[in-house]
Amino acid sequence: MLKGFQEFIMRGNVIDLAVAVVIGAAFTAVVNSLVNNVFNPLIGAIFKAESLDGALILSIPTMDGGVAEVKFGAFIGALLTFVIVAAVVYFVFVLPINTMKKHAEERLKRGAAPDVSEPEAETELVLLSQIRDLLVEQRIGGDGVSANESGGGRHQQS
Repeated sequence: MLKGFQEFIMRGNVIDLAVAVVIGAAFTAVVNSLVNNVFNPLIGAIFKAESLDGALILSIPTMDGGVAEVKFGAFIGALLTFVIVAAVVYFVFVLPINTMKKHAEERLKRGAAPDVSEPEAETELVLLSQIRDLLVEQRIGGDGVSANESGGGRHQQS
């Protein structure tokens, strides 16, 4: 049981995922700081509030005489954080990787054009057919009859 767990942990994709989670958490802290310390004060100044958390609050009276607060500013702040994270992930990770994949595919297409000087790549079927023909020739005893001349490569055993 422990060996299976060790194999699971030592897989490359599990380690990559762990690294991604740690970097993602650190990156989220940076983005939250950017939103809370730069964007919130700027937007809060527009709405005359300390930050977005204190802006655009709608107070709704409750049945027991209290007040419920709907904090649209806090939601806008969270939405802004999401948009920033998504933009950074796209422009820093997704776009460069897609560009590299596109260039690699183009290089493969250019390099995939068959060279006239090189023989065609032999497929497994071609190789197996050649082996069969050689075995048939050996079985016939080299009497000059090739596998193709002996009925399509099939030879009856006596």
